[in-house]
Amino acid sequence: MSGKPIDPAAPRILIVDDDAGQRSLLTTFLERNGHHPLVADSGEAALKLLASAPVSMMISDVRMPGMTGLETLRRARQLHPTLPVLLVTAYADIREAVGAMRDGAVNYLSKPIDLDELLRTVEQITGTQAPAAAPRDEQPLPANVVAVSPLMRAVFHDAALIAPSESRVLITGESGAGKEVLADAIHGWSPRAKGPLVKVNCAAIPETLLESELFGHEKGAFTGAHQSRTGRFEEADGGTIFLDEISEMSPQLQAKLLRVTQEGRFRRVGSGKELQTNARILAATNRNLETLIKEGRFREDLFYRLAVVELDVPPLRERREDILPLAAHFIAQFGGDKTRFGPAVIECLERCAWPGNVRELRNAMERAALLSRGGVVLPEHLPTRVRANEGAGPASSSEAQRLEEIERDAILQTLKRHDFNRTETARTLAISRRALTYKIQRLRELGFPVDPPVA
Repeated sequence: MSGKPIDPAAPRILIVDDDAGQRSLLTTFLERNGHHPLVADSGEAALKLLASAPVSMMISDVRMPGMTGLETLRRARQLHPTLPVLLVTAYADIREAVGAMRDGAVNYLSKPIDLDELLRTVEQITGTQAPAAAPRDEQPLPANVVAVSPLMRAVFHDAALIAPSESRVLITGESGAGKEVLADAIHGWSPRAKGPLVKVNCAAIPETLLESELFGHEKGAFTGAHQSRTGRFEEADGGTIFLDEISEMSPQLQAKLLRVTQEGRFRRVGSGKELQTNARILAATNRNLETLIKEGRFREDLFYRLAVVELDVPPLRERREDILPLAAHFIAQFGGDKTRFGPAVIECLERCAWPGNVRELRNAMERAALLSRGGVVLPEHLPTRVRANEGAGPASSSEAQRLEEIERDAILQTLKRHDFNRTETARTLAISRRALTYKIQRLRELGFPVDPPVA
């Protein structure tokens, strides 16, 4: 996972952000793509650095304590009138970011950052581009992971890219799609791999006990607290903590979690003593946190702290190339290497919508292995819901082609409407940015105009 050697002539890019996780992510990413990053944790520090060292461009967060990103932009342009500045902004600050274009910002990116869009923007601003044929370091997938589809392999590629950084990661996706498997991979590929990986399902623990579970408690802190207990954040010190179903956390507990993300500090229940943790936070949810923010049920500041980078695990129906390899993996696990599928079973598996995703497929294969007793799996060994798709046929080639044309036109029109901003395009089309990126790559290969025109 080491980056490329930095060329002395490579563009020097100043990263300005008070969030250490964000700085770590951008530094790692830009180094791997041949750029020379410099970092500043405040606007004041950025201005001092600009006064002493020339840079090719500046990437600055908007919301920072002390001098804001907008004020840093104005002061920086006074020092260097032609300095290109790229703003990184939360969705709620986009109007301010657009207004800042008048003050010299050349562009803005919405949080969580889309790394593909970031690289494309940096290359356009600096006039550099990595060789198109440059090989990428591909991290071998863990032994228990099956990912054949290009979409899922792209997700794991991104996970391997961000794993070496200290950045927090928000993993989204439907229930059963494989969010925990992705978290396992990120921890295993990180420098913290030898440390603990502590998992907490926030939806499975009563609200009254979740605070104690996360932060621990002192003896006598509440009824039943007969002795002191270490919390999961203490256990995860030096390693990783995976907070699953983060959307189920109460607003009061969200405020306490926010402090941990900002300072790494917390208190056990019933204690006035502050403790420190150096745990990397990975969070996951199957719900749309931006919708919950609008409804006042999830803190916006916590969302942007957790989602330094966001990875979306696509549902199984969008990566159908993975269905049979996953089924074969599970049937071998539960039934042994001699268990095999009958032709009719393969058709059932391929036609099923799998609303429960990989978890549903796994359970179906466990059932089939038990009923087939290690022999040939037949349709009657499958759950009724899976067999119900037996008579459903795939769309005709003409229907599939028409659907592909409709999707292509929708993507091209929406990209143009949003000035080729992928974040806004994905939000409008109600798909993940990773899915949009993969579709854009396919359209680019076919010669369609998916990139902004060169000025």
